[in-house]
Amino acid sequence: MAAIWGIAVVATTFKLLLIPSYYSTDFEVHRNWLAITHSLPLSKWYYEKTSEWTLDYPPFFAWFEFYLSQVGRYFDPQMLVISKDSYASNATVLFQRLSVIVADFLYIYAVKEFVNKCLKVKQKEVEDVFIHPKSITAVLLIANFGLFIVDHIHFQYNGFLSGIFLLSIVRIYEGRSLEGAFWFSALLNFKHIYLYVAPAYFVYLLRCYCFSSKQDGRIDWNSFSCKKLLSLGLVVTAVFSVSFGPFLLLGQLPQVMSQLFPFKRGLSHAYWAPNLWALYNAADKASVLAGVKLKLLSPDVLPQASMTGGMVQEYSHVVLPSVPPAVTLIATLLTMFPAMIHLWCFPRGPQGFVRGIVLCAFASFICGWHVHEKAILLVILPLILLISGKKRDAQVFVLLSTVGHYSLFPLLFTPFENLTKVILLMLSTIYTFLSLGNIHGAQRHHLQLPLLSMLESFYLYGIVFLEVYNTFLHFLLGLSEKLPFLPLMLTSVYCAVGIVYCWLRFYSVTLQDKPKKKMKSN
Repeated sequence: MAAIWGIAVVATTFKLLLIPSYYSTDFEVHRNWLAITHSLPLSKWYYEKTSEWTLDYPPFFAWFEFYLSQVGRYFDPQMLVISKDSYASNATVLFQRLSVIVADFLYIYAVKEFVNKCLKVKQKEVEDVFIHPKSITAVLLIANFGLFIVDHIHFQYNGFLSGIFLLSIVRIYEGRSLEGAFWFSALLNFKHIYLYVAPAYFVYLLRCYCFSSKQDGRIDWNSFSCKKLLSLGLVVTAVFSVSFGPFLLLGQLPQVMSQLFPFKRGLSHAYWAPNLWALYNAADKASVLAGVKLKLLSPDVLPQASMTGGMVQEYSHVVLPSVPPAVTLIATLLTMFPAMIHLWCFPRGPQGFVRGIVLCAFASFICGWHVHEKAILLVILPLILLISGKKRDAQVFVLLSTVGHYSLFPLLFTPFENLTKVILLMLSTIYTFLSLGNIHGAQRHHLQLPLLSMLESFYLYGIVFLEVYNTFLHFLLGLSEKLPFLPLMLTSVYCAVGIVYCWLRFYSVTLQDKPKKKMKSN
């Protein structure tokens, strides 16, 4: 489909224009990882602590940085020197920006594979980006607002990793389950955040690859194949052995694991992800403010309740009980459980598998420990794969993509990037509503957005007023020094309400998706 490459060219051109943009500390994190992997032997990669930005991604990503460094030395060898201080020459910025852009072509290839091989639509083939469901899906994936600002301004490699993720889903759509398991296992060894969706892979592959179904859709317990289970196990074991084997032989596996799972970082990330714990944090903060105002608490407790300073560190709640990691793990597993039971009983093919992925990502985002706000992309991107099918999925998506993408706004705060993110979100949201409204024949009524109810529409209109307050009114009212945390807290709480609502609605839609019972003939 030629339109995909046209979309890719436009998106890539725009990414090139973003090269001079602001970048976050993640830029220095990856610069330091280039230096570590280039300058030190393998045995010292996960021990190096000259910089505070120690290597905390799995081995495959470390090797990815190593191979990037072989090219980076031709741009600026100084970027590969380990140092405590940050380093960002023009050549270093150019190289790291280009490395993200070039790596994104794996993602573009995976999108092409999905659209061409997996997306079945009834609508007549029309090569118009505003009409054809395949083109719309490609635009929403390739030109995704979240990937633009997180990867190409803030700085990360989510597009490249999403390409591996999508490629594994494509292979499962095609019935090539072992290849799908291979790509997902590789993905886990690039970035372990994808453990969030591992239960969906485990349940679906065990149910639909190792077992067969009867004509009525029920599982045939006698069809279990030990050979297939062994094949899956060998594929996964082989990938993990290549990744972690060298560190096991060096006796460094405990050190590597301690770097990958640093539970001392606290319940919430420095910038609150809009999830259940954002609501919990806000309730604790409100209780502290009320207690101080009523003179039930000393004003000295206010700094302890900040939790929004921007640095990654551990905090304790002041009024409400502090939440340990075990509680978040139990909450996450419990919220996943009904979805996994439904996936086992009613797999419904690859579409059911994607639903399981989305619900696992939702549960981990809403209930997980130290969740980053960027993890909402792990929910939004796979949900795009379902939008051309059922109208109910499109309805959830238009709300979730708007709220979820807006929740990323605190990542960018410089003047030029403030304008950029507002314009990009407006264009992305307008395109999403118009294109999906066209696919599903949605009508826009007075004050009501396409595909949404009146209440949902008013909720989205509220984002406009929230952004006006955060950008202008908070400063004009003289609250910048008195309540510096308020804009971030309001954003997290407001978006958390919308995201939790989308999760409950998508859960409801999924659990209602069962095979219809056939009527018995007389």
